[in-house]
This record gives sequence, C-alpha cells and structure tokens, in this order.
Amino acid sequence: MTINKEKEEPTEAEYIDNIDVMVADASHEAFVDIILETIEAAARVRGTGIARRSHEYIALKMKEGKAIIALTGDGDFAGFTYIESWGNKQYVATSGLIVADRFRGVGLARRIKAASFALARLRWPRAKLFSLTSGAAVMKMNTALGYVPVTFADLTDDESFWRGCEGCVNHDVLLRTGRKYCICTAMLYDPAKHPLSK
Repeated sequence: MTINKEKEEPTEAEYIDNIDVMVADASHEAFVDIILETIEAAARVRGTGIARRSHEYIALKMKEGKAIIALTGDGDFAGFTYIESWGNKQYVATSGLIVADRFRGVGLARRIKAASFALARLRWPRAKLFSLTSGAAVMKMNTALGYVPVTFADLTDDESFWRGCEGCVNHDVLLRTGRKYCICTAMLYDPAKHPLSK
C-alpha cells in the first residue's frame, strides 16, 4: 500500500546553492527598500550602530556595478553588499553586508563577501581594501580573505568616507577620540603585502 505524502518545502539550507549571487545593476533597484530595512533591523537586534544610507545612494551603487545582490530562484531578496573607492581609488571599502534572516547560518554571507572582494580586486587591483565592522562574523570572513586588524590611522583620510559615519549612533565616540577608534574594528587587505595577490 502506497501512502501519498505531501511534498515538503525544502529548507533554506537545501536550496541555498540555488541562490544567485551576482553583481547588481539598475534592474535591482526594486530591492533597495527591503535592503535598507534589513540592515537597520539587524543593527537594532545587535544593538550596534550602522552608517545609514539613502535609497538613492544604494540605487547608485547598483547602477554603477558596485554592489552584490543575492536572490532566490523565485526572485526573493536574500542578501546584499556594496563597494566604494576612496582617496583617489587608493582605498576600497566593502560595506552594508546583510543577509535576510531566513538565509542566515548557511554560508550565504561568505559567498556574498567573496563576490564583493573579487569585484573590488577586479575593479581596483592595487587598492587597499578595508572594512569597519562591529560584527564578529564579518571579522571572521575578512580574516579568511586576508584582512588584518589595523588602527583607524591606516585607513583612508578621505573626508567624504568619514562623513558616512555621521548616521551611526556611535558617531560621538568617533568624534570624542579624534577619529582614532570607535565601536567598530578596522580591518585592511593590502595587496602589496599579501603573497597571494602577487
């Protein structure tokens, strides 16, 4: 006797490989609001600050080909990050890495981070890549890619980058310390010092 069972929905881990991680473009602007909401919600849960970005800013990163987006086969938002050059393209920051709640813990953030790293290295091969983060998971991913912890003095002195921190709830710490340190950890990948990049 055969018993008909309803087909169970696959778990997130079972179809994580079917998520497309790609360079975003103008066609992905429809996802900007959910990206911003997801970033802010994650910051609230962690109780940490985050530099706020506008809809227009994130949409521009997509149009310029400076963002990575992850989408399910059904077209649902799964994750995001973007890159930006500073200091006459001598430095590149990877920012805003976020994974939607239901896709966390299955390796998607690593795929997104690796894609943004590859994109940054392709566009600016001689630039130093840096990251400011308060998240242990991002620090671990950065370390695996060859980033090392550094002082804030080792980062770009481009004022337009530092103005981006003004939207963070911890900005007063940055100001009080003369921009020497904050809640975030500074990490740097210097291609000139990394054996795999030569």
